[in-house]
Amino acid sequence: MSRLDFYFSVISPYTYLALPSFKALAEARGLEVTWKPFDIAALYGRTGGTPLGERHPSRQAYRLADLGRQARRAGLPINVTPAFFPTNPAPASYAIIAAQKAGGGDMFALVSAVLTACWAGEANIAEDDVVKAALAGAGFDPGLADSGLFTGAEVYGRNLEEAVIAGVFGAPSFVTEDGALFWGQDRLADLADHLAGAG
Repeated sequence: MSRLDFYFSVISPYTYLALPSFKALAEARGLEVTWKPFDIAALYGRTGGTPLGERHPSRQAYRLADLGRQARRAGLPINVTPAFFPTNPAPASYAIIAAQKAGGGDMFALVSAVLTACWAGEANIAEDDVVKAALAGAGFDPGLADSGLFTGAEVYGRNLEEAVIAGVFGAPSFVTEDGALFWGQDRLADLADHLAGAG
């Protein structure tokens, strides 16, 4: 079984779009996924990225058009200008970290529920009831949203540092056991080739 570090942000639309294909790849290859949510705004500051609101209007407009096209290609519903974006990603990220540590549930279902709530459900993923519903729906104790705060904050910060060290500069990013980095939902085919020994 291969191990893979999955660096992502719970407010990243491209992470939302990546999940179904990533899940299929992980199941097909028997990947052991380490889920590493991180603060994408802080990452931009560390790696030369430009926050969304500071990008040129032409880049912002292209992003919206591209999200619509990519969602149609993936067969996923999306609101490219959701009601609660941007929002505080920390509560959902801490819960995901706590769930991974606790085990017993479906991590793909949990992360998908959080991202779907943001990008298709018009829900605020910074709110406790949204996070707890995602945990419960994925087979985890919803109380992890409360009990995992301290550890979640510590690991969340560490994930950012590890992302920078690994060369990550955006989300979603996939880092293989041998250190190869693949960025974006449209690079999963390249990741699959690499895992198969062809890339």
